Amino acid sequence: MPHSMTAFAQCVETAPWGEISCELRSVNHRYLEISPRLSEELRQLEPEIREIIGQRVKRGRVDCGIRFQQQTGVLEGLEVDLEQARLVIAAGEQLRNFAVDLQPLRVIDVLRWPGVVQAAQVDTEQLSALTLAALNKALDEFIAVRQREGHRLVALLRDRLERMIKIVSQVRQMLPDVYAAFRERIESRMGEVRDQMDPSRLEQEMVIYIQRADVAEEVDRLQVHLDEVGSVLQQDQPMGRRLDFLMQELNREANTLGAKAVDTGLSQASVDLKVLIDQMREQIQNIE
Repeated sequence: MPHSMTAFAQCVETAPWGEISCELRSVNHRYLEISPRLSEELRQLEPEIREIIGQRVKRGRVDCGIRFQQQTGVLEGLEVDLEQARLVIAAGEQLRNFAVDLQPLRVIDVLRWPGVVQAAQVDTEQLSALTLAALNKALDEFIAVRQREGHRLVALLRDRLERMIKIVSQVRQMLPDVYAAFRERIESRMGEVRDQMDPSRLEQEMVIYIQRADVAEEVDRLQVHLDEVGSVLQQDQPMGRRLDFLMQELNREANTLGAKAVDTGLSQASVDLKVLIDQMREQIQNIE
């Protein structure tokens, strides 16, 4: 199933001690580019988060925002950094020895010192587990959105593919009449000099003109490329780059068809093909 590169998903996981909010969004990009934005408590998970996303997403710019909100008043007790408190008290004693009129530190003064008292920390393993659970749930929805949009994009591509196949088939049917009419025009234009030229030379010149106007090879290559596009659209793997390459090849053949056209019908077919190719290429830019 083809995936779109444009998607958005979010997930919130809660625990008695806090909440994890995960948000994923992506846009089209030539390669895979993952940009995590994590709360400070989650920084150590960045390599694992990148790996998990990379296993399920192959192309596009993916912004991953994960935020941790700790619940206040839920955790049991406070943690006192006794070493930090000892250093604060020792510093206070040194100052009192230097200036005896200073008041001794009170317990509350020591507790207020930055870094002495901290709220009890969340268990790292529990925090990591909740974070990865939120990420995977968000990824499930994220991939589902990419699949749904990819399905709609492929439907649009198939519609234009069928129209291109029809045009190429019509061109193939037109060729015998086009060549016959072109030969008649050449013979008519050379009629005035027929008596002045060697018949074999005249025939050679006509063959050269007709060969220059021959688009059978271009039509064959157009058909081959269109068949390959149809085959790629049936594959269950990233296909955006392959389709983009095929659009370049189709556009090249359509341009050649227009350049060699000796009939208004062929010229119009070339224009119609290029319009459809441009429409397909625009949609393909969003396919993984």
